[in-house]
Amino acid sequence: MSQKPQKTEENHLAEARERLLEAILVQVPFDGWSAQSFDAALADSGVDAELARLACPRGVVDLALAYHRAGDDEMLARMEGADLAAMRYSARVAAGVRFRLEAAADKEIVRRGMVFFAMPAHASDGAAAIWGTCDKIWNALGDTSRDVNWYSKRAILSGVYSSTLLFWLGDDSEDHQETWQFLDRRIENVMQFEKLKGSLRKNPLFQGFMRGPGRLLDKIEAPEARLRNDLPGYVHPKS
Repeated sequence: MSQKPQKTEENHLAEARERLLEAILVQVPFDGWSAQSFDAALADSGVDAELARLACPRGVVDLALAYHRAGDDEMLARMEGADLAAMRYSARVAAGVRFRLEAAADKEIVRRGMVFFAMPAHASDGAAAIWGTCDKIWNALGDTSRDVNWYSKRAILSGVYSSTLLFWLGDDSEDHQETWQFLDRRIENVMQFEKLKGSLRKNPLFQGFMRGPGRLLDKIEAPEARLRNDLPGYVHPKS
C-alpha cells in the first residue's frame, strides 16, 4: 500500500499563510493592516510563531499582498467562466475590472488596504500589486504585445482600475450601478486613446519621429517570462 507523499516545505508555508490570512481578516476592519492585527491573527490561528516568520517574513505586508492576490485569482476564475467572446473588446476589459472589484466583498478591508499601501514604506508594493492585477487582465484577454505597448496598456489600465476603485469605495448606488457606468466611461476614454495612437502612426510627422529619436521606443520589450515578475522590463540591445 503506497504512502501519501509528505507535504513539502512550501505547502506548509502556504497553509500557514492561508490560516493567518483567514484570521487577520477579522481584525483588519478594526485595527487595519497593522502589527497589532498580525499578532492577533497569529494568536487566533494557532500557527507557530517561527513558522509564521518563515511564511510571512515581512509580516503584515505579506498578508496584505496575499489578500490582493486571492482577489486576483477569483477575478481570473470569473473571467474564465464568462462568455467574453460574445462581448465587444472594450466590454471585456471592463468586465475584468468589474470582476476584480466584485471579488473584494468587504469594502472596509479594501479601504484599510488603500491606507496601508499609501504609506511611503509600502507604496511600491501597492503599485506593484495594481500593476500585477492589470497585467493578469490583459494576459487573460490574450494580449500579445511585446513592445512599448505592453507597458502603455498596463499603465493606462492601472489608472482606470485605481480611479474606479476609489469611486467604488464611495458608491452606495444599487448594485454599484454608478460605479459600472463610471468604469464604462473610463474604458471608452482608453479606446479613444488607442484610436488616436492608430491615427498617429499614419501621420508623416510621427513616422519621421519614429525614424529618428523615436527609434528608442522600438528597442523596448516586455519582460521575458523567465525573468522575475517584479522586474520592470528591459531595453533590448538592438543595433
